[in-house]
Amino acid sequence: MTGTPLRVGLVGYGLAGSVFHAPLIAATQGLALDTVVTSNPERQAQARAAYPDVRVVASADDLWARAGELDLIVVASPNRTHVPLATAALEAGLPVVVDKPVAGTAAQARALAELAEKRGLLLSVFQNRRWDNDFLTLRRLIADGELGEVYRFESRFERWRPQLKGGWRESGDPAEIGGLLYDLGSHVVDQALVLFGPVTSVYAETDVRREGARTDDDTFLALTHASGVRSHLYVSATTAQLGPRFRVLGSKAGYVKHGLDPQEAALREGSRPGASGTEWGAEPEELWGRLGAGESPVTGGGSPVRTLPGDYPAYYAAVARALLSDGPNPVTALEAAATLDILEAARRSAAEKATVTL
Repeated sequence: MTGTPLRVGLVGYGLAGSVFHAPLIAATQGLALDTVVTSNPERQAQARAAYPDVRVVASADDLWARAGELDLIVVASPNRTHVPLATAALEAGLPVVVDKPVAGTAAQARALAELAEKRGLLLSVFQNRRWDNDFLTLRRLIADGELGEVYRFESRFERWRPQLKGGWRESGDPAEIGGLLYDLGSHVVDQALVLFGPVTSVYAETDVRREGARTDDDTFLALTHASGVRSHLYVSATTAQLGPRFRVLGSKAGYVKHGLDPQEAALREGSRPGASGTEWGAEPEELWGRLGAGESPVTGGGSPVRTLPGDYPAYYAAVARALLSDGPNPVTALEAAATLDILEAARRSAAEKATVTL
């Protein structure tokens, strides 16, 4: 891609904006971080220190007033603001990337998709975990037939955080769209849908384990896919002993992978994609998963499978191509709505203690 880079306005400079979006935008050919919106003075100072040439403003109204000077808006603010900010951006004639979850309900996501289509604008959802190293590796193993027919998909995004951190993600106010079901659940459900297609039924258990917590922090989902695959998905902040990130069982073999993709940790530590002397997203051999049948990986069963490097930069590269050369939208709002259908069904299932048919 050549020519003048697309000018990006980033709304929000908390964890999502500062750790994920700003560094990835800055590293993407064809994109240029133009404006950061945050009303927090400390975060304003952090943004100016990290990106001295970028405009820092306190309100998204600055973006709508300068809509003709911008080419893309990225919404990385708290979940409750996603729909109103994305709506304002689209109505201002600007393409939008929205962090997950794009909305609180599938109906809201579909309404945003309809507005974007009506305006002829890109609306994409940041589902970065599609570019995790283990997920890319698993997709390749399935495509190559290494597992045979997949029967069961187990996916865990578990943490040990017995003390509350505070903030809107742990709020019990439904308007905040907090809790792990909508946070980490957005990732594990999206991955299951990408791998195994539509879901016909949902069973879920959601619990509030920690003292003082006001929303779910230990959640399990069981999905039955139309393809016949069963997905068992775990998201938790109260797991004292972490299970495998993936355990996938098929008619020929199983794949077991422990540990999280290294990209988030690298970004938090200040590493950046494209830095010389490093292979972005790579992990050491001792963390590779194992593929085999008949014996536990813990006792040496199976063969190590090199984990493909993770590639979060691929998301924004795809967004740039979509805007500059009519490439496909990497994650559509309708795909995100399908994930929200399942999250809503999971909430209902947990409340009713029953399986929900879709």
